[in-house]
Amino acid sequence: MPQGSPRGTYLEVSESLREKIRDGEITEALPSQAALVSEYGVSRSTIERALAALKADGVIESVQGAGWFVAGTGDRRPLVERVTDLLRGGEVQVGDRFPTEKELCERFSASRTAVRSAIAQMEGRGLIGKGAGRGREVLTLPTGRETQTA
Repeated sequence: MPQGSPRGTYLEVSESLREKIRDGEITEALPSQAALVSEYGVSRSTIERALAALKADGVIESVQGAGWFVAGTGDRRPLVERVTDLLRGGEVQVGDRFPTEKELCERFSASRTAVRSAIAQMEGRGLIGKGAGRGREVLTLPTGRETQTA
């Protein structure tokens, strides 16, 4: 993104994101802040200011652990619950390979940090664990709708 005035760069980013939302290029989850930093070639603080401006206008909303969403769209449950739903869907069985961090980041449009946190919570509950090699495997399937650890 070309540098205009230092004070207005975040406004240029927020306007670009607003247009992408209006044009349907972004329909639910926004890209991660890291992806936006890379895309626009600006600092993280500039991206944070742009997102704050859009949030103040009611265009987007943030969900802790899930990211930024176009207002009124998206799954607002914690990431660990959404990832645990992969085990509830009947597509996997005990002993199956669990998706990699990269696959989960892409599937849920979440940061690697958020994905690692969800994985750690699932490992702590004994749902997944280290498999053969460097991967993870399903150890047990969840029995209820619980997602929080004690």
